[in-house]
Amino acid sequence: MELLSSTKSFGGWLKRYCHESLSVKGEMTFAIFLPPQAETQSVPVLYWLSGLTCTDENFMQKAGAFRKAAELGLAIVCPDTSPRGTDYPNEHESYDFGSGAGFYVNATVAPYSNTYHMYDYVVQELPTVVEENFPVTDKRSISGHSMGGHGALICALKNPGVYQSVSAFAPIVNPTDCPWGEKAFTGYLGEDRATWKAWDATCLIESLGENAKERLPLLIDQGEADNFLVEQLKPEALEAACEKAGHAITLRRQAGYDHSYFFIASFIDEHLEHHSKALS
Repeated sequence: MELLSSTKSFGGWLKRYCHESLSVKGEMTFAIFLPPQAETQSVPVLYWLSGLTCTDENFMQKAGAFRKAAELGLAIVCPDTSPRGTDYPNEHESYDFGSGAGFYVNATVAPYSNTYHMYDYVVQELPTVVEENFPVTDKRSISGHSMGGHGALICALKNPGVYQSVSAFAPIVNPTDCPWGEKAFTGYLGEDRATWKAWDATCLIESLGENAKERLPLLIDQGEADNFLVEQLKPEALEAACEKAGHAITLRRQAGYDHSYFFIASFIDEHLEHHSKALS
């Protein structure tokens, strides 16, 4: 790994690294906040997945999470949102597909199938890199925003026992039935919509039903003034699926809040406390 920057914050350290990834067959960048407790002991990790157009820097610079993470002794790891350095057809033409918009799936359609394996990177490769190189335990939780909220939910639902807790801010909960998801899944996964269900949190809850091996309670905050609420996010779909399957969900509808990092910063402390409780 190559250290790109190191900044002290609330007694801990925010560091950015790049490394060669086997999953995406190229260089990836991630950021890690190590709380002051990491100076003397191993600490648990919260993985944060960011949304469309973001990099590893958005959450780390805008969420205001470090004071509470330092208090709780919680490391935070934030990867980039897609592979970089390629130039596939249409990859850089829109904000909701291609660069900055990997959707945390393993692409099966060429040429994206060559490198767009963000699911494998987040679930398998990145935790291995982090646990081998930093003073952290193997206890993990996961959270995210928008596209990253979708990513956090599917990573937890598809991998029982890997994460101690999961939460999301304004997640895309039903990507098989919204314009963002339909565009991305067609480009990454192909025209067979049946294959999309494996990457949709609402469909996963519906398919698992009472046979779910693990039922991590879902904590979700959704702003009621979010411009994307009706067309893209549709939290009521996940809520209905959870109710039918008996899957615990806390869906907090926050009056007046939009889709921005002002919304995330307003409630991030409560999410960190939720994860810290599960990790301890």
